[in-house]
Amino acid sequence: MSKDDRSPVNPFTGKKHYDNVNDDEFLAECYKVYYEEINKHELLDQTEIGQQVINISKNIVMAVEEFLKKINRYDYVEGYYDWEVHLINSNIVNACCYPGGKIVVYAGILQYMKTEDDLSFVLGHEISHALLDHSRTQQSVNQTKSTVSTATYLGSFALDLFGLTQFGNMARAAINIANTGSQFLLTQPWGRDHELEADKLGLILSHLAGYDIKGVPEFWVRFSQAGGNQFDFFSTHPSDDKRISVMNDTINEIAQNPDFLSKPLLPETPKVNK
Repeated sequence: MSKDDRSPVNPFTGKKHYDNVNDDEFLAECYKVYYEEINKHELLDQTEIGQQVINISKNIVMAVEEFLKKINRYDYVEGYYDWEVHLINSNIVNACCYPGGKIVVYAGILQYMKTEDDLSFVLGHEISHALLDHSRTQQSVNQTKSTVSTATYLGSFALDLFGLTQFGNMARAAINIANTGSQFLLTQPWGRDHELEADKLGLILSHLAGYDIKGVPEFWVRFSQAGGNQFDFFSTHPSDDKRISVMNDTINEIAQNPDFLSKPLLPETPKVNK
């Protein structure tokens, strides 16, 4: 199924997300990068922990599909997300879910997990990135920024042709400044918002899949002590205290037994309570 065959309204946010990428080309490139990464490493899928990673991923995907069926939005994933997960033998401390549902977990991250509930949050977080189309949104922003900058930059040379070289130079300098500024004031902050959104939705999905999420903030403290982000302006990831605050707020919300079916799970980007 093409993205054009499903409703443009994301069922988790209730909003249309910014999107101007060619779907076939975008997914083809994502899958290409995914399989190149998988083929570079030894797979641990058949080990005990590898099977645990696969089973938890399946449980979360099943919870997602059941939720979407209940709100009559199964169209969002049907025939579009091609879920696949691998645990690879690497000391890298990371996990990610590529657009289209391709998941990779690096074995290095497992040392910070005490329970399968911790692992369920990490997988729920990464799956949330894919469900919220964060990569597609980021690619759309970058593509638009590049197109506008190129057109404006070329237009600045027209000023040279009319003998207005000074103004052309000023225009080109302004474009360079704007490109640098957009990295920190537009693209980077959106990345940080995406992380907070994935944290919240990931906790909800893990909860819907039957996992105990109360210990997730403690897990993140252990994880952050290994090299977390203390300052977030120059990072696409929020500082750890902000993430832990959003995690605690989300867990408290879930403890109140909300009705997940009557409204979008993530209508707004989570805000950090001061």
